[in-house]
Amino acid sequence: MKAIEWLGNRVKILDQTRLPQEEVYLELSRYQDIASAITELKIRGAPAIGVAGAYGIALGALKIKAKSREEFMEKLQTVSQTIASTRPTARNLFHAVDRMLRVAEAGEDIDQIKKALVAEAINIQANEAEATTKLSQLGAELIEDGFSILTHCNTGALATAGYGTALGVIIQAWEQGKKLRVLATETRPLLQGARITAWELKKADIPFTLITDSMAGYFISRGEVNCVIVGADRIAANGDTANKIGTYTLAVLAKEHGIPFYVAAPTTTIDLSLASGDEIPIEQRSQEEVTHIQGVSIAPEGTQAANPAFDVTPHKYITAIITENGIIREPYGEGIGGIV
Repeated sequence: MKAIEWLGNRVKILDQTRLPQEEVYLELSRYQDIASAITELKIRGAPAIGVAGAYGIALGALKIKAKSREEFMEKLQTVSQTIASTRPTARNLFHAVDRMLRVAEAGEDIDQIKKALVAEAINIQANEAEATTKLSQLGAELIEDGFSILTHCNTGALATAGYGTALGVIIQAWEQGKKLRVLATETRPLLQGARITAWELKKADIPFTLITDSMAGYFISRGEVNCVIVGADRIAANGDTANKIGTYTLAVLAKEHGIPFYVAAPTTTIDLSLASGDEIPIEQRSQEEVTHIQGVSIAPEGTQAANPAFDVTPHKYITAIITENGIIREPYGEGIGGIV
């Protein structure tokens, strides 16, 4: 499965809003289309968003017509700002944008800069793929044979443009021959767990049970969960972690019942500029995502709804953070500073 692929002068993505009913691939040749695809969740997951953003900047750069390097750089700033404005919480996006702009600044002429930006975008995808493979291998060491694992949202290959984060750890443990059972939350309001995680687990032939978000406490309290493992969209310098809304609830439940709560993410998700989770920007999405399911209204007309896309889990609830450079435990500030 490829969430995103560079085709030389366009980008091919799997439209994740159409899953699991249809596998529809889109070929996008304008940076504006990449920006829309990110905003509309046609491509999603922090690492994959970063890759898409890099390719969007590369596409935009290829189409810039300018008579001077200064004019080119000015137009490139407009492209990068459009890409950066799509998803405010995903740290990987801003990490990728920064990498692309540094490459552009180092270039001496327009043609050379364009070629360098394409090469850097390809490198960003390769780096994310390598990082998620490594962290999945490291994380699998924490998973014991016979474990029942609870996971939230979608964190597999489609979310990372690589191997996967939390779901990558699960798949790696399974491929090592460990017998597992996965409980996957449906993940309201957009059902990434029901639509995408279930789809990926089924393709991997891993036994799983789909549950509603509100069933997690029931299964944890009955001793049917050995650990919880999730991904992340941004990790502050002290280990506080932003992830899909509902993650904080799972972390508190895990702590109360004495089971490990793991966060799996590449180091590109870590934001050392933020001292704590209080500083992480939280994306507020459309009310309609809550009042409707795939365009069908489920609430009375005119209903007001809140829709924060993420919540923040304080580091005190996290057992370990799994990265490609190692597994970090308390004290997180010291551990994070030592690997980034």
